[in-house]
Amino acid sequence: MSESTTTATASLDSTAVPFDWKKWTALLGGLAIFLLIYFSPPWGIAIDPGGKEFVLSHEGKAAIGLFLMAGIWWVFEVIPIGITAIAIGVFQALFMIRPAKEAFRDFMDPSVMFIFGSMVIGMAFTKTGLTKRIAYKMLAVVGENTRTILLGTMVVTALLAHVMAHTAVAATMFPILLAIMALYKDDTGAPSNFGKALFIGMAWAAGAGSIITLLGAARGPAAAAMFTEFTGRQVDFFDFPLYMGLIGWSMVFVIWLYLSAVFKPSKATIPGLRDKVGKLATALGPMTVKEKFVIACVGLVVVMMAMQSMVPALKGIDRAGLMLTSTLLFFIFGVLKVQDLEEMPWNIILLFSGAMSIGFCLWKTGAAEWMAVNFLTALQGSHWWVFVMGVSAFVLVMTNFIMNVAAIAIALPVSLVMARYLGVAPDVIFFSALVVAGMPFMLLIGAAPNAIAYESKQFTPGEFFKHGLVMSAILLVVLGVALLTIWPLLGMSILAQP
Repeated sequence: MSESTTTATASLDSTAVPFDWKKWTALLGGLAIFLLIYFSPPWGIAIDPGGKEFVLSHEGKAAIGLFLMAGIWWVFEVIPIGITAIAIGVFQALFMIRPAKEAFRDFMDPSVMFIFGSMVIGMAFTKTGLTKRIAYKMLAVVGENTRTILLGTMVVTALLAHVMAHTAVAATMFPILLAIMALYKDDTGAPSNFGKALFIGMAWAAGAGSIITLLGAARGPAAAAMFTEFTGRQVDFFDFPLYMGLIGWSMVFVIWLYLSAVFKPSKATIPGLRDKVGKLATALGPMTVKEKFVIACVGLVVVMMAMQSMVPALKGIDRAGLMLTSTLLFFIFGVLKVQDLEEMPWNIILLFSGAMSIGFCLWKTGAAEWMAVNFLTALQGSHWWVFVMGVSAFVLVMTNFIMNVAAIAIALPVSLVMARYLGVAPDVIFFSALVVAGMPFMLLIGAAPNAIAYESKQFTPGEFFKHGLVMSAILLVVLGVALLTIWPLLGMSILAQP
């Protein structure tokens, strides 16, 4: 063998990529679970307290297997999360769980387009310089302490989620946090504890803030409509801040304390930050016409969404259509250009496309309803508190895997029917389900802010899941205490009136 050949061989050996056992174990393990469930014999019938039977079809059983496989692949990120989303559509078509036309049509669901429109708003804020302007003003107020900076960003995120969709809030806050990270400048250049806390905190605070009003997310109006259908009573607009306000804001501060403890930043302060921010803010000069135009467009969208609950003519307009109005205006008036589309985080958009597809797959094959009835009937003879907490735990798990509107649509009707047998007031079921549906802390697909935060590359899906598991347990504890103390004191009916 010649010297040059030996050198080339040695070079190839030295650059060989080691076999990734973790990746292939998770990938093949998830696939094996899907195939085992797909080829398993028919599963048992679910029966609700009224005697109604729910038969799990072969397609429904396969949907559960696909649901578990996708969850494993997402948590361990065996392939890019957007490609796992594509696999959801591919498996539905190849294994004839649903027709390809249906499986892939969900990839362009209005909810996905709403997320796209929200991200375009964030991009417009960045391109015009608004993100830096907002970041500098906020930092000038909160000062140089990194813990205080973290709290400030979370408070702003939660406040914004009171008046606009939490997806749009996350897309708006994301570039602001990037601007803050640029000022922090961790010496290693790698993902930092401060970065992890900053972006995970933004995602979780967006969820906590969104439960407090009907404007924070689509789940609130959807659940309110179901509640009216089942009970004949309307949910008042001000019931949300009354019952949800203390829980939502308690969670914001609990999240801050937790993240501050587990992700202790390498720098307690950023010396000279206030002076530096002052100089940078001055250098920006007065607000430009494009900045004012972006603020006006976003303000218009927010106002129109807020007015939907009061103006009958606007109720029939999908929120995605309203959100995408700003996208059209940004491109028509030159705020954004076609090249900016190449910078869109398509991996995240695909992630939510797949999440919508698996959600509809579970729903339309009857698998989700079968799971809900099986789980909730096991609580049939329980104490009212155990039953309500069981419903909440089920919704919490489901909302981490599928869109929270679907999780509510699956669990709420079954729960309200069962509540009658246990003497539990429907109000407590309604608000408990909405609390946990708004805060899916474990998986990136649970809510758009989670996925948007992941785009920062500051944390892994595994880290998000591990810490989200702890925070989900804390959320259930907070809810459990509220059921026994806060809500009864505020006048909520816990037990049904005879």
